[in-house]
Amino acid sequence: MSAVVAKAVVSTATPDATASAAPALDDWLEAEGRPWQLDTNAWSQAEAHRWQVVLARGAHGAWALLADREADSLLLQTLEARLRRPVQWVVCGDPQALRHWLALGDEGFRALDELQGDGAPASLAPLAEELSRARLQSQASPVVRLLDSTMFDALQDRASDIHFESTARGMAIRYRLDGVMADVRQVDGTAVAEQLVSRLKVMAELDIGERRLPQDGRFKLRVQGREIDFRLSIMPSVHGEDAVVRVLDRAQVEQGQGSLTLASLGFEEADRATIRGLSALPYGMLLVTGPTGSGKTTTLYAALSEINTGRDKIITIEDPVEYQLAGVVQIPVNEKKGLTFARGLRSVLRHDPDKVMVGEIRDTETAQIAVQAALTGHLVFTTVHANGALDVIGRFMHMGLDLYNVVSALNGVLAQRLVRRVCSHCQTPFIASASDLRQFGLDRGQALTLVHGAGCTHCRGTGYRGRKAIAEVLVLDDELRDLIAGRAPLLRIKEAARGLGMRTLREAALAAACAGETTLEEIGRVTIAA
Repeated sequence: MSAVVAKAVVSTATPDATASAAPALDDWLEAEGRPWQLDTNAWSQAEAHRWQVVLARGAHGAWALLADREADSLLLQTLEARLRRPVQWVVCGDPQALRHWLALGDEGFRALDELQGDGAPASLAPLAEELSRARLQSQASPVVRLLDSTMFDALQDRASDIHFESTARGMAIRYRLDGVMADVRQVDGTAVAEQLVSRLKVMAELDIGERRLPQDGRFKLRVQGREIDFRLSIMPSVHGEDAVVRVLDRAQVEQGQGSLTLASLGFEEADRATIRGLSALPYGMLLVTGPTGSGKTTTLYAALSEINTGRDKIITIEDPVEYQLAGVVQIPVNEKKGLTFARGLRSVLRHDPDKVMVGEIRDTETAQIAVQAALTGHLVFTTVHANGALDVIGRFMHMGLDLYNVVSALNGVLAQRLVRRVCSHCQTPFIASASDLRQFGLDRGQALTLVHGAGCTHCRGTGYRGRKAIAEVLVLDDELRDLIAGRAPLLRIKEAARGLGMRTLREAALAAACAGETTLEEIGRVTIAA
């Protein structure tokens, strides 16, 4: 059913602190001439508190959601599926009335507010330091100012990683921009290099006296009103200690879309539809494969975000938890304390989940438990390192798993890569040469117009800005399962997979180049001919 969305922006006086918020909403409904009554039966108080909306019921089976924001299509679809009727979205201009009604409507939430009001911490997470231009200008220590400016510039340039590499002279600072390393600056002096690493350790609460062993940690910074997570890895090297800071900025992934979705990652429409179909199955396993840094976990996060309607118990076990998803139980692996993927997954399955995400299958034990979970009624999302969709089968065979069980559990495999997008500010069309067309199998006897980036200030002269995902999606049917379980020749399995509509990574990348999104040089860097 399609949702009927109406925007009725109203301005009402903020309710008095001693007055009940419910009558304020009732008065507004009456003043608007809408014969609706607030309802907490079809939409529980917990759901109302979670989504910050109020359900109202009208005459002749009419329903409406009162909210203080623009329409949420996923929320509307969820409620319409439950009520089996269209639901109207109404924007109320006084969010205080909604908050008061929600707070007064449930004793449990009021008790929680009282506990937090008495001084108990609302969160055990460490507070994020504020990183701003004012702080960069006012900081007294040159080392702290250098590190803060490096972090700030990295966020402005949308770097995914910041590398601090110790050298004989001091330290080299490099960014990973759109998957490619870029030199930023050279810091002279080994003493300054040691102080930079020590400052990073302090921020991540690591042992500054330990310089012989690797260390891992995390810290947060608040930049322009949003909190950004950073993951730190310290590694001893010949000239001292190297540090790599992974930037976990959700806003970079969402790319202005407002939420983490498959569309925001750049997947083609046909691939998105296939992935969504695999994510909506009641049980089985969806595998995402690719090298480190190819966006596997982010894709699983996007798939989980799209199917998270609140009606299923979703649990993830990850190393580490990169992004926090609302309504999802996320468990970080802690091998020092004995919490491995295998042990954690066993406990997760006793926690009554509907859908489970395993950050990575690294060993035989984890693989066996994940396959058994998929065979016993759970929908399992996981990743494994392999070069292509069909190479996953070889990985499982190497782990010693029974192929029949593997193919019985497996619904589909997604192999993906990230290719750089041509910068939209300096893209320039050109006629591809005949040799390039022959090299990439595009020689069709006619000229082909492609694009490349000339280089500008927006892309730091690289000609690229941002990345998009390309996919090789394999959906298994009974015939393909029989071929794999029977250890048929790889060529025959590939032919069967192509018959089911599987497109290789090279073909997906070439389609992106022909659409003017990337270049042939980038395709050659990221993919190989099938």
